[in-house]
Amino acid sequence: MNLQFVTLSRENHVGIIKINNPASLNALNSRIISELGIAAAEAENDENLYAIIITGEGRAFVAGADISEMVSLDSMAGEEFGRKGADVFRMIEQMKKPVIAAVNGFALGGGCELAMACDIRIAADNAKFGQPEVGLGITPGFSGTVRMTKLIGAAKAKELIFTGRVIDAAEALSTGLVNKVVPAAELMQIAMEMAGAIASKAPVAVRFSKESINFAVDNNTDDSIQNECRLFGHCFSTKDQKEGMEAFLAKRKPIFENK
Repeated sequence: MNLQFVTLSRENHVGIIKINNPASLNALNSRIISELGIAAAEAENDENLYAIIITGEGRAFVAGADISEMVSLDSMAGEEFGRKGADVFRMIEQMKKPVIAAVNGFALGGGCELAMACDIRIAADNAKFGQPEVGLGITPGFSGTVRMTKLIGAAKAKELIFTGRVIDAAEALSTGLVNKVVPAAELMQIAMEMAGAIASKAPVAVRFSKESINFAVDNNTDDSIQNECRLFGHCFSTKDQKEGMEAFLAKRKPIFENK
């Protein structure tokens, strides 16, 4: 599939995935979801990319799923559409590389769900978040009920999802839905600075750290501790560990090779 509505660009060791259909406020239809999955897979497989940013073109990150596509779906087709989005978002969540959502403008419905599938969320000060699906007679369909519950707790997730209330960036920060709020004009600069800071560290160690954190979210404490010990041990078989510690002792900047 040729990418028409999603782009992947590269700057140093950072990949930038942009949803580019501003006429629809980047609403997610089946094609855009597929293109997003293709771009994410390409970024994941590029050994020269150590961190990923996902953002939107224009006034919106993603304003939601495409209602014009959903309006005529029956039960089976609705489940298939939901599973398509959920599978791509789960793939993004499970990428070995850290993924930063640079949220410009509206992140509603599927847009909020996409942001929550990323590891870190940086919001422009004009960003808006919400899961307004109940006002359309549906539930969140791309794992929004699951991730919002894990991120901000069941009580707050129920309030926002049951009412469909849209919140601003400041409230999103106060609830823990986003990591940072920045001036809109500085959003990509700050996202790039964070991605660059991540990319400057040992890529293998960052990947293992993400794997350990994600494992801990879904498993019990004892198993998570054992998994961390296993990954910690694996670090000592890498060139990056040797380089990092030798550089520290020599008081020089490390040169990591992602090996």
